[in-house]
Order: sequence, then C-alpha cells, then structure tokens
Amino acid sequence: MSIFKRGRTYWFHFWFDGEHVQRSTKQGNPRVARQIEAAHRTALAKGELGFRQKKPIPTLADFCRDRVEIWSQSLFEQTSVNTWRWYRAGLRSIYDYHTLARLKLDQITGESAADFAAHRQLQGLQVASVNASLRVLRRVLKLAVEWGVVPSAPKVKLLRGERRRERVVTLEEEAKYLAVAPEPLASISSILADTGMRPDELYRLRWENIVFANGRRGMLLVTHGKTAAARRALPLTPRVRRILEGRYEAVGRPLEGLVWPAPTKSGHADHSTIKKQHIRALKLSGVRPFVLYSLRHTFLTRLAENGCDAWTLARIAGWSDISISKRYVHPSDDSVLAALARLSQQEIGVVGQETAELKLI
Repeated sequence: MSIFKRGRTYWFHFWFDGEHVQRSTKQGNPRVARQIEAAHRTALAKGELGFRQKKPIPTLADFCRDRVEIWSQSLFEQTSVNTWRWYRAGLRSIYDYHTLARLKLDQITGESAADFAAHRQLQGLQVASVNASLRVLRRVLKLAVEWGVVPSAPKVKLLRGERRRERVVTLEEEAKYLAVAPEPLASISSILADTGMRPDELYRLRWENIVFANGRRGMLLVTHGKTAAARRALPLTPRVRRILEGRYEAVGRPLEGLVWPAPTKSGHADHSTIKKQHIRALKLSGVRPFVLYSLRHTFLTRLAENGCDAWTLARIAGWSDISISKRYVHPSDDSVLAALARLSQQEIGVVGQETAELKLI
C-alpha cells in the first residue's frame, strides 16, 4: 500500500495501466486510508470509475493517411489548390521513405527528420525541395500534438542554403513583358505588380470584395489567406482601378461573383490557366524568366526602397511576423542620416518655440 500524509490527511498514489493515480482519502486515520486505497484499486480494475485505456500511438504513415489527408482536403476550400498540392507532395515523400513512415509518432526524433532530409538529398533534390518535405513533416507532427495524439513533437530543422524567390523585375522588363502579354495575363500581372498580392489571393478575388467609392480611388479586400494577417484591405492604384473598372463594365457590372472565372475545378483562374500565356510572353519579350510570384516580391522591394517602414510593409503584404520584412527593408547610410537630420530639425523647432515663449514672458 502506498499512502502518505499531507497535512492532517492521508493520500494514496500508485500506477495503473501506465498512468499515475493520486488521490486524497480525506481521512486522518491510516487504517481507513488504506481501506479507501484498496477500494479505489478494485474499482479501477472493474472499470467502475470510467478509467480508459490509452489509445495506441499510430505510425506516421497511418496518421497521415487516416487524418492528415482528410484535413488537407478541406484546405482546398479554405485556401487554394496549390496549398493542397503542396501537402500532397510532402505526404508522398514521407510515404516513400519507409524508415520514417513506419515509426510511431512518439518514436520520431530530430535525428529521424535529419535522416529523412539526407535521404531526399541523395535523390538529387535541391535544398528548397528537401525543405518543402521537412515543412510538411513539421506540420504533421504539430497537428499530432494539437489533436492530442502525442504530448510533444520533436524539432525539425530545415537545411541551409535554400534559394528564395527574390527575383526583382525592373520597370523596363515589366513594360516589355506587359506589351506582349495577352489577357487575362496582362491584367493579372499588372495588379500583382501594383498591389503585392499573392497570386492565389488575386485568383480568388470577387466583385463583392471590391469597393470603387471608398478612399481616393477605392480598395479591394483580401478575404482568404494562410493567416489572419493575410485578410486585409488594399487601396487601388490608378492602373489597378482602370483595369478593374474596365473589366467590371465589360461583364455587365455584376454585384457578386468571381473576377477571374475559369473552367477549372475551383471555378476561378489559377496557375495552369495562364501558364502557357506566361511562357509565351517571356519568350516574345526576351525578358529573363521569372514566376508570377516574383511580381509580389518586386512590389514589396520597390515599396521598401521608397522608405516604407517594416511594420507598414508587413501589414500591406499580409504577414503575421514582422521579421519577414527584414528581407526587404535595408536602410542605406543616406537614409539614416536623413532621418537623424529630420529629428534634429524637430528638436531645434521645439527649442526655438520654447525660447520665443520665454522672451514673451
């Protein structure tokens, strides 16, 4: 019997089916306390206290097939088909590496993830592709913790040396590209270059989320995104307003509906809709190849170079973490000196005003 005294009352504790059981007997008599402990043990053995056995921990492959795949299907409605495809590719890479897939979730360690990364590299994949698989693995393990399957998840470290999509399109390249780009590619590219929206956000844009009468030139609302920060309002530039107004008039001034409808599974335009147009426009214009997402990076880079601070940049871009802005905001020596000069002028103005007030007194 395992009883102990805490204050004036006796407690008991023991292990039952892998779980620690500890209770107060609310008694000061050790003999009665032992009787209560024995009765509690008997009730647990009979199942009278509703003691449930622990569910077995599934393997990584079983957890992905039975739960994560179903969850990822719902993302198609919430975010975009590209997000769903990203998860699908990552899950397939996990299934292919049997050494990792057959491990139970509580057996996976940081070393297991590192072995998985080494295996992917031996297949000849680039660092970005390997990190994509590692990000899916990390998300799967976090979901296992969120859903109460395992108490904790190991730390999954990404590989260094990943190339980011940091191609900045110059104004000259943009003009050449738009000069030969057909519709709807020309309109989509122009809006991306003027708003910094993610391509998927623009593809899902609806007429009810565009307000022409609000602000100086109107604004559009981004209602779907990866995080809450992605839901934001963006003002219309003259070019964006001209494009959207022209399309609005051309389709009969609709009150609702998709701005870029297309015969796809989602009902709106996507990467596959304008892929051929994009490749042909690059060839005809002679511009160095870039992906449409580069136009978002181009817009944010231009914004940062024109003095936009990191907090405003994060809000416009729809980032939940301001640290991402550091990749764009790089103050030069001249801008630092100019900022200090403005601060000095403000302080001189305050001192001068105080001096004038003293003279009046």
